[in-house]
Amino acid sequence: MKSTDANAPIADKKSIKLEKHGDVRIDDYFWMRLSDEQKKAELKDEQTLNVVDYLNEENTYYEKVSAYTKDFQEVLFQEMKGRIKEDDSSVPYKDNGYYYITSYKTGNQYPIYSRKKDSLEANQEIIFDVNQMAKGFDYYQLGGLNISENNKLVVFATDTISRRQYTLRVKNLETGEIYKDIIENTTGGSVWANDNKTIFYTKKDPVTLRSEKIFRHLLGTSASEDVEVFHEKDETFGTYVTKSKSNKFIIIGSYNTVSSEAQFLDADNPTGNFNMLQPRVRDLEYSVAHYENDFYLLTNKDSATNFKLMKTPINSSGKENWIDVIPHRKDTLLEDFSIFKDYLILEERNNGLNKIRIKRWDNKEDYYLPFDEETYSVGVYANPEFDTDIIRYSYNSMTTPASVIDFNLTNKSKDIKKEQEVLGGKFQKENYVSKRIWANTRDGKKVAISLVYHKDTKLNNETPLMQYAYGSYGYTISDGFSTTRLSLLDRGFVFALTHVRGGQYLGREWYDDGKMLQKKNTFTDFIDCSKYLIENNYTSSEHLYAMGGSAGGLLMGVIVNMNPELYNGVIAAVPFVDVITTMLDESIPLTTGEYDEWGNPNIKEYYDYIKSYSPYDQISAASYPNMLVTTGYFDSQVQYWEPAKWVAKLRDLKTDNNLLFLNTNMDAGHGGASGRFDALKETAKEYTFFLALENKLNN
Repeated sequence: MKSTDANAPIADKKSIKLEKHGDVRIDDYFWMRLSDEQKKAELKDEQTLNVVDYLNEENTYYEKVSAYTKDFQEVLFQEMKGRIKEDDSSVPYKDNGYYYITSYKTGNQYPIYSRKKDSLEANQEIIFDVNQMAKGFDYYQLGGLNISENNKLVVFATDTISRRQYTLRVKNLETGEIYKDIIENTTGGSVWANDNKTIFYTKKDPVTLRSEKIFRHLLGTSASEDVEVFHEKDETFGTYVTKSKSNKFIIIGSYNTVSSEAQFLDADNPTGNFNMLQPRVRDLEYSVAHYENDFYLLTNKDSATNFKLMKTPINSSGKENWIDVIPHRKDTLLEDFSIFKDYLILEERNNGLNKIRIKRWDNKEDYYLPFDEETYSVGVYANPEFDTDIIRYSYNSMTTPASVIDFNLTNKSKDIKKEQEVLGGKFQKENYVSKRIWANTRDGKKVAISLVYHKDTKLNNETPLMQYAYGSYGYTISDGFSTTRLSLLDRGFVFALTHVRGGQYLGREWYDDGKMLQKKNTFTDFIDCSKYLIENNYTSSEHLYAMGGSAGGLLMGVIVNMNPELYNGVIAAVPFVDVITTMLDESIPLTTGEYDEWGNPNIKEYYDYIKSYSPYDQISAASYPNMLVTTGYFDSQVQYWEPAKWVAKLRDLKTDNNLLFLNTNMDAGHGGASGRFDALKETAKEYTFFLALENKLNN
C-alpha cells in the first residue's frame, strides 16, 4: 500500500511484572485488558476510555493509510455479492411431517425460516424472519431452533452482542405468540421432552463461559424455578444436552479434549433420574446414538486411535459390555456415523480424503460412494428421518460449487437437488485447476497442500500465492469451493490450503502429533510447506502471503517470529497470540478446558514449552512482513486485548517500515459480522490487503 503521513499509534507502556516458576515476564500492555463489566459500562472509567481510545486510534490509522483502496474494496464487495444468488433458498428437508426451508430475499442480510406441512405444494408458514428481528441491532444471531414433538412450539436462541451467550425464548407456531419464558446465558441449544412442555438446556458460567449446568424448564414458569439436573464441577470439562435421533432418550454429555461421558433419560419421563452410560475415564472418548435395543458408540476404546464403532445393550451399557461393530483401522479415521432403519452410514477419512460408506444392517450390502476428483469435500447432513431409503449429502471441491444430493439406497440413483449457482456470467469450472502436492518436512513427514488457481496463471517465482492453514483441535479444513476466493484466483493468485499437523487430515495421530508438547510441529509444517512452494517455483518470498484465524492466527504469530523473511504479507484474524498469559488465567473463557490441547502452564514443563513459541512473548527487534491483524471487541474466544497487545509490542520492537494494521470490529465478536453482506465486506477488506501489496488494484 502507498505511504502516507498518517502516524501509527503508539500505545502507552504501563509495565507489570508477571512471575511463574521463578520466571519473570514484563508486560507493558497488560493494562489493555478490560472486564466484561467495564465493556458494558460504556466508557465510565479511565481505563476503559484509554483502551477504547487506543482501539479507535488504530482503526483510524488503518482507515487513513488504506483510504486509497476504499473504491477497490467496494469493487471487490460488489463482485463477490454479484456471484451470490440473493433470492435463494435451501433444499427442503423433511422432519416429523413438515418440510423445513431456509431462504434469503434480494437485499436482505438475514435468512427467513419457514415450513410446509406434508407437501412442498402446501402453504408456507413463516417461522422467523430474522431481517425483522435484527432491526436496531449492530449484531444479531438467531440459532438453536428446536421444534416440539407436536409441531406447535419452537424454542429459539438469540445473541445480540456476539459473545455466544444466548437467550432462549419460546414461540407458539399456531398463534405467533412469543411466551414470557426467558432463559438467559445459555449455549443456545435446547431439547424438548416428549410431553411438549419440558425443555432441557445448558447454562454457562457467566465469567468463564464454560458450559457447566443442565437445567429443566417447565413451559409457562419463571426461569428462576428451573431445576438443575446436572452440574459439571470439573473445570476442565464442559457439558451439553441433546436428544437421540430416535427421540427415545435425552442425553447429557460431558467432555474435555481427551475424555467424555454420557448419561441418558427416557424422553417420556422428563422428571426421572439420568442413568450413567459409562463414567469418564481419562483418554476414553465416545459419542452415542440409539438404535432398537442398543446404544451405538463412536469411540477410541482399546487404543483405537482412529476410532471405531461399538454397541452395547441399553440396560447394561458399561464399557465392559461394549462389542465391535466396525473395528479400528490404522489407515482410516472414522469421523462420524448415521443410523437409519435399514442402513448404517459411515463417514470416513483415508489419506486425507472423505468417504461415505453404506452398510445394510442385514449385511447384504457394504460399499462406498464413488468420487472422482483428486481432492474434494463430502459430508452427510440434514437426515432427520429414520425410516427412509434416501440419504442426503453435500459435495464440493476447490473447483466444483457445492451440490446437495439425495442418494437412493434401494436403486443407487442420485438426485442432485441443488447446485450452487455462481452468478456474474464469468465462472466456468474448466477455467480452474486444482491439485494436491506433498511437501517434505524437517522430521521426514509429508504434508499435503491443496492448490487451486486459474488455468491461465503461470506458476513461477513471480506468482502471488496465499497459503492458509488452521492446525488445532483436530479440526480438518476440507478442500471446498469458495465464490469469494474467485476474486483472488481471477487476479492471478494461487490459493494453497496446507494440511498441517494439529488437524486430523491424516488421522488422529496427525492431531496428536500437533498438540501439547508436539505443538511446534504445526508451525514448522507450515514453514516447511512455504519453503517447499518457494523452492519448487510456485512462488517466491516476495509474493508469498499467509493467512490464519483464531488458533490459525496463533500459527501466523509464530511463523512471523520464526521465519519472517519468507512472507511479503500476513493476515492474522482474531489471533490467539498471548498464549502463556491466557492459559495461566482460569477466569478467561476456554482456558481450563484446553489444558489438554496446549498444556497446563501451571506445570513448569508446559510453561517453558508454551513460552518458547507464544507469539507475544517471542517478539524480537527484527524485520516483520506487512501485517493486517483483525479482532472483535466482544470476542469471547480470543479476547481483543491479545491482538491489541501484540500489535502494540510489534510496533515498539520491529525494525522495518512495513505495514502493520490493527482493525477492531467494535460491534462484533469471534465470528465477525453477522449479516451475509457485512461478512463479504470483511473478506473484501482482507483480500484488498494482499492485492494492494501485489499492486493489483486495477485488475
